[in-house]
Amino acid sequence: MPLFDIESFADGGILCEAEVRTKFAAWDWEQYRDKTVHVRGCGQIIVPTWAYLMAAAHLGRVAKKITFGEEQSPMPIFTKADPS
Repeated sequence: MPLFDIESFADGGILCEAEVRTKFAAWDWEQYRDKTVHVRGCGQIIVPTWAYLMAAAHLGRVAKKITFGEEQSPMPIFTKADPS
């Protein structure tokens, strides 16, 4: 399952909204197309709620399913509806 680590978008341990928006705009979201993607929930820096929401909005356009939290016990937060 692909891992999406929001912390990798931090600059000097800080997530700045303007910078994250720019980095997300340039990110290849297609790599997650029709996959279950795990968003890491715990880490070394404080991740603001807006960053998780922004990531979920982008991932929700392409991913089949999004999970959150610890990798050993992922919590499902989004599942794309079956078109049939």
